[in-house]
Amino acid sequence: MPLISRIRVAVNRVALKILQFPRPFILSGADSSLALCREIAGSGVRRLMLVTDRPLFEMGIVNPALEALRQGGVTVETFCDVEPDPGYEVVLAGVDRLRQCGAEAVLAIGGGSSMDCAKAIVHCHANDAHPSKLAGLWLYALPRRRGLPLYAIPTTAGTGSEVTIVSVVSDKQARIKRTIIDPKLVPGMVALDPRLMAGLPRHITAPTGMDALTHAVEAYLSSLADPETDRLARAATAAIVSQLPRAYADGKDLEARGRMAIASCMAGLAFTRAGVGYVHAIAHQLGALYHIPHGLANAMVMPHVLDYSRSHCAGRLADLARVSGLAREGAAGGEGAGEDGDAA
Repeated sequence: MPLISRIRVAVNRVALKILQFPRPFILSGADSSLALCREIAGSGVRRLMLVTDRPLFEMGIVNPALEALRQGGVTVETFCDVEPDPGYEVVLAGVDRLRQCGAEAVLAIGGGSSMDCAKAIVHCHANDAHPSKLAGLWLYALPRRRGLPLYAIPTTAGTGSEVTIVSVVSDKQARIKRTIIDPKLVPGMVALDPRLMAGLPRHITAPTGMDALTHAVEAYLSSLADPETDRLARAATAAIVSQLPRAYADGKDLEARGRMAIASCMAGLAFTRAGVGYVHAIAHQLGALYHIPHGLANAMVMPHVLDYSRSHCAGRLADLARVSGLAREGAAGGEGAGEDGDAA
């Protein structure tokens, strides 16, 4: 590894260990999204830009939030051009719309793509910069300005983007994904509302849930893990293992949906400090090249990466298996870590 790369790795390790990252105020439970909208109106915001995707808009998923905002006296400009793995063009179009409408705050409603796009829009707008100029870790850049107040309502339990310092934006021409990493990207308030997730089809529920599981597992195996990220990752893994099958079997199971939303959030908090690993590194490239949904790419890659890494992390994998009920308590050695080719 080149010297400059080794220095950056060392700086990253120290920074992630000692820095305190912001956390949003989190509302949870059925109709918490409406409570969030009432809080936005009560804060004095009178003009807001909503960032979402067209299917959610056309299905009316965002309508209750829009009505709650309007009842609170908030004028809403809707930007619903978000696409899966949003590229530079979509982010820049959002920045233009934000400038034109004069919004005082931004609300993201949707999956990871909508939240990442909203975060990038706010950051690019504040710093008058192309997203490519903001890519990378903020430690190696000139100080960046904080953007408009940002709020988030996730409609999937997967990315954890509502609590992370990361926004993933695609360079469609180069066919790669770039990450903007800055504590200023974290929303100020979020709502984890299972009612908005009740209608998700199975083909979205499964891969987004696997994305959350990958965040938790990679955070737990990270060399940057600490007692707090371990606690979050263990709890998230156990919850996802028990609740994802329930949410998949019955999408209207609000208890399962709610617990999955909280687990995804905990996994997001864990990997924000501990980072992710080779599973995400490979999955992002597969997604950029072949447009494979991110959670599905993680699910495809993770068994192979864990098998490759098992000799170095069998004990940690076995611990996750035990807390998730996949191996008996008190099992010795690496039981549950997948020895002899068996999955944990």
